[in-house]
Formats: sequence, C-alpha cells, structure tokens
Amino acid sequence: MSQTLVMKFGGTSVGSAAAIRSLIEIVRAARRDWAGVAVVVSAMSGVTDALLHAAQAAEQGETELPRATAVKLREKHHAALLELAPGAAEVAAAIDAALDEFTALCHAIRVLGEASPRALDAIASLGERLSAPLVAAALTQAGIAARAVDSAEVVVTDSVHQSATPDMEATQARAEAVVVPLLAAGTVPVITGFIGATRAGVVTTLGRGGSDFSAAIFGVALRAGAVWIWTDVPGVMTADPRVVREARTLPELTFREVSELAFFGAKVLHPKTIRPVVERGIALWVKNTFQPEHPGTRIVPDNGAAQGAIRAVTAFRGQCIITLEGRGMLGIPGIAARTFAAVARTKTSVSMISQASSEQSICFVVPRAAAETVVHALEDEFRLELARHDIDSITASHECAVVTVVGAGMRHTPGIAGRVFGALGAAGVNVVVIAQGSSECSISLTVEAAQADAAVKAIHGLIVG
Repeated sequence: MSQTLVMKFGGTSVGSAAAIRSLIEIVRAARRDWAGVAVVVSAMSGVTDALLHAAQAAEQGETELPRATAVKLREKHHAALLELAPGAAEVAAAIDAALDEFTALCHAIRVLGEASPRALDAIASLGERLSAPLVAAALTQAGIAARAVDSAEVVVTDSVHQSATPDMEATQARAEAVVVPLLAAGTVPVITGFIGATRAGVVTTLGRGGSDFSAAIFGVALRAGAVWIWTDVPGVMTADPRVVREARTLPELTFREVSELAFFGAKVLHPKTIRPVVERGIALWVKNTFQPEHPGTRIVPDNGAAQGAIRAVTAFRGQCIITLEGRGMLGIPGIAARTFAAVARTKTSVSMISQASSEQSICFVVPRAAAETVVHALEDEFRLELARHDIDSITASHECAVVTVVGAGMRHTPGIAGRVFGALGAAGVNVVVIAQGSSECSISLTVEAAQADAAVKAIHGLIVG
C-alpha cells in the first residue's frame, strides 16, 4: 500500500488560529505513521461566500461592500497569521496581493455590469489562495516543513467554469512534477482545494464539494494509500444532530448510501468526491478536526453485503412541489418529456418526480427559489394545452421539505415502507409525495416545511443496529 496520506481540511477546520493549531497537531501525528502527508485546504469558513456576495454587489454597481469585504478579510487573515507565524512577511504580502486582485476584479465587474462565470471563478478561488499560504506558514512555524501549492498549477481541467472536470492523466503528470518532489523531501505540500486551471492557465473551480473533490483528485494523482476528509462533525451521522439529539456516527457507509445522503442535503461528501477514490481502492474516511481521536466514518464500495435496514435519514429543505394536472393529459404522448425539457431550459434541478397511474397529473420537486421561473416556463410550453383545457392548471405549492430514508440493506428487508409511513402517521406527519429509487437504497417523501423535523425524528426512531 502507498505510504502517502492525503488529508483535506474544510472551512471550519481552518477557520481560526485555534482550528489551525488543531490541524497542526493532526498533521504532526499523521507524519509519525505515514511516509508522506499532503494537505488540501478550503478557504476559511465564510470567506468564499463573502467574496461572491461582494462580486454580486459589484455587478449591481455597489462599491462599498466590495471595499468593506476586502478590509474585513485582510484583517481576518492577518490576525490569524500574526498569531500563528508572526514573522512570515512573504505570506502577509501574498494575502495583500490576493485581496488587491479581488478589489480589481470587483471594479472590473462594476464597470462592465456583468459577473461572468470566468470572473466568478477567479474571485471564488481567492479564498483558498488566502488560506493555503497561511496554513503552510503555521506548520513551518510549528517545526513541520511545509510549502503552499497552488492547485491551478497542478489540476488541469476543461473550460467549464464553476463546475470544471479534471483531466486526470495531465493532472497526474503535473502532480508527479510538482508535489511528489516535496513529499520525497519530507515537506508537507499545503494545496489549495476547489481550484484548477485550463491548459491555457485560466483559473476554474470544481463546483459543489470542490475541496473534497480536490482531495480525491490528489489522492488518485499521488497514488495515496488513504484520503481523510476532516470536517466539523464526527463522520457521517444517522441524522442531523441539531434535529435529533440521539443521532450517532455511522462507522461505515457504502458509496451508494452516502451518494443518496449527499444529493438530499446531508452534510456529507459529494458523490463526485467519492467515486474516483473508491474506484481506485483508496481508503476514504470522514473525521472530525475537533475530535481527532474519534474514528469517524469509512466509505466503502457497494459490495451487496450491506447490513441493517434504515441507516440514516435527512431532510432537504427549501423545496416546492410543481403540479401539472388535467383530464385532457390522459393518453397524450410526450407530456412528461416536454415538461422536463422545459424545466431543463431553466437550469433547475429536479429532486423528486411522481406521476399518477391515470396520467392525469405529474408532480415534481424543485428548489423553492426556482418555482416561479419553472411555472412560467411550463405555462409557456403548454400555452395551447392550457387554452384548450387539456391541462387545467400548473401550480406551485408552499415551501416543503424532501425527507429521505437511506439504507443499502432496505432492499433485503420486507416492510420498510410500512414501518416508515406507520411512524410518520403516529407522529401526525402528512406525506404529500412519495418516490422510491429503483435501486431500493432510498425512499423519499415530501412533507410540509413545518413538519420536516417531526418527520426526521419519527423515522430516526426506526434506526437500529
């Protein structure tokens, strides 16, 4: 097995000087067991959101928020640097240069009145470019040789801004040239997560779960023996502990289980993070920076031997049910195809679909914020059918939540659906829409937003083992 370990630290894990001190001790301990340790870091918590919010304000012609954001972020990073590595003048200069670049980009956006995806990637990438030199300096000050590595110089991607896809062959070649020599010299590379660049050197970002994805990319490129994802929760939990006080850490989850949980809003790894690592047989763990002694959760391949039935339950909030109904829809081919083509044109993601067997209605779930846009698109698509009353109405519900029950062992356990709906009925929760994946790994149901917590608590009571 490879003696290289890749560890990724999320925003809260680098969010303060105290958190970075915990990171330092985790790295120190890992170096006792692994010949090489590579660190991938996110931006400090809240930084990327602040950068993008300021960019959106600049697009609307504002000047004060971008200026104030630059001042605030400068103070935040300099304060942490002063506490962790007070003599690191080069890092202080790098922080100032990155924020000067941010100010210039916001000025350009304000003048143009447009924030292009390329400009937003350039701005979003600055958070990691601020944190990586800071963490590297802190490690060095603590007696651990470290060097910041800008992943834009290593991760080669396509030119799809805000959701770029890496070219693994080209990335591996660059990793061997840039990162492997650092590991061989006993230096810890501190790599910016979330970021890549095209072959022409234009900065891109990897989209949702980007820093976790970066850890997977480097795990594969460096032929690592393991990838550890450090976050602020002790692994993947049976439910959100803020909702269910009895929630506990799952010692092991399959790829399919964690993918379902991630899609439906649980605070776990995005599927694109997991796939390349699991497919290469690299051990993948989710751990807690603030409880490093806790074993966390291991993600394993789908092996058909999943134990137990219901493993976890999660609520995907801020959703809305869109319903098309009409007696004239019966037997008319192409209604569903036209419906979802119209939704696709709005670039809206659909999380659930249900159709009555009579074909007199179709309903599906989309983010609440997109509901009005989707309804207008459907009204335009079906304007003739609405005029003829083949379709009687196209409506959007009040805000709702999608509650998803996950467990790869559910397919081998009779009566799961009955137990779930029995528990919900006993708790007085009304189910509006139901869907089950063909894999039988999950059951999703939609409830009123106000009943989401009650639904999660009722179902969590069924989790055993």
